[in-house]
Formats: sequence, C-alpha cells, structure tokens
Amino acid sequence: MSLYLFLNIASFLVPFLYSFENRMKYIKRWKAVFSAIIITAIFFIIWDIIFTKMGVWSFNPRYHSGIDFFDLPIEEWLFFICIPYASIFIHFAFHYFYPRVSLSDKTVRIIYWILMAILLPTIFANYDKLYTAVNYTVWVLLLTYTVFKVPHILNTFFISFLIVLFPFSIVNGILTGSFIDEPVVFYNNAENLGIRLGTIPIEDIGYAFSMLLMSLVLIKKIEKK
Repeated sequence: MSLYLFLNIASFLVPFLYSFENRMKYIKRWKAVFSAIIITAIFFIIWDIIFTKMGVWSFNPRYHSGIDFFDLPIEEWLFFICIPYASIFIHFAFHYFYPRVSLSDKTVRIIYWILMAILLPTIFANYDKLYTAVNYTVWVLLLTYTVFKVPHILNTFFISFLIVLFPFSIVNGILTGSFIDEPVVFYNNAENLGIRLGTIPIEDIGYAFSMLLMSLVLIKKIEKK
C-alpha cells in the first residue's frame, strides 16, 4: 500500500466508523454530506488537474501506486473524498457535543473583515503567483458569499476549523515532507509565497478552509431541499 493511500484510509476510517454512533446519527446526513463532497471535489479536482499541468505542483511517484487519471494519482482523487469527510465529521461532532460554543454574528463579521484586510492586498501584491492568487481569490469569494448569504455556518466553523487543523496538519505535513525523506507532493515555490508552516505552504490553510466551507454551504442547501 502506498503511503498516500494509507494516509487517505487512516484519515477516513475512524470518522466513518463513528458515523454509526447512536447519539449523533451522522449516517442520516450521508446523502447531503457525500453529495456536497462530490460536487466540491469536482471543482477542486479540475483545479488540481490544471495546476498539475501548469507545474504549480507535482506528485512523487515514490509514494503513490502509479495509477493515474488525468495526470493525478488515484490517491489524489481519494484525498478529496476522505479528508473532507473526516473534517466535516469533526465539524458536526463539535457542533453536536458543544452546541453552545459559537461566535456571535458580530465576531464573525470582524474576523471576515480582518481576513479581507490581509487577503486582498496579498492577492494584488502576488497576482503573478498562481497558487497564492487563485487560492486566496477563491477563499475571498467563498467567505464573502457565506458571510452575506449563510453566515451562521461560520459561527461554528471558524472554531471547528481550528480543531480540524490539528489532524489536517499531521496529514498535510507528511504529504509535504515532514517525517519522510521526500515530499509526497512537490510545490513550485515560484507560484506561492514561499512561507511554510513546518513543511506546509501557508496557502494550504486557505485551500483547506475553502474546500470544507464549500462543502458545508452545499450541505446546508441540500438539507434545506
């Protein structure tokens, strides 16, 4: 089994088994959760394929099975199912067990404007860096839509995302070279800020936030129907 495949399965397995837990009854949300994850995955996989062809990042054959579709390892395709599933499970588990822990609407707006004050100048100053510019633009658009259309998602998600960052940082740290001889994913530093949190490009935080937020917005819309 490739290292990348192992990381996907390990990330998915425990949340999947706990989905049958009687109190949360997370299994009842599967239709909305998997529908949202797949729709989100389509967007991010297309992005991934384009950036791979443009040399923004590449994959180390040492750590994947060698089965590729559109120049992406099969493990990379699975990443967009396994990691969001596990992360969204953490979000809903946090909301279930700590329903009173949430931010006020005012606090959400303050955080939003602080992020805008950081992200917008960064985009304009680094428009020539593909990963930075595209990634942060998507983050800005998704945040703006959520704040003005479905703001209550962020009351909890701003908190639960900080929890998600712990396991995400372990998995992404390994993918970017922590604890192993070479990275699983190589990043072209000419296309990012060159700022790393350990081995993780700082842009990956926004990437993860956008991927999960898009799924949560879609889950809310699907469940409303």
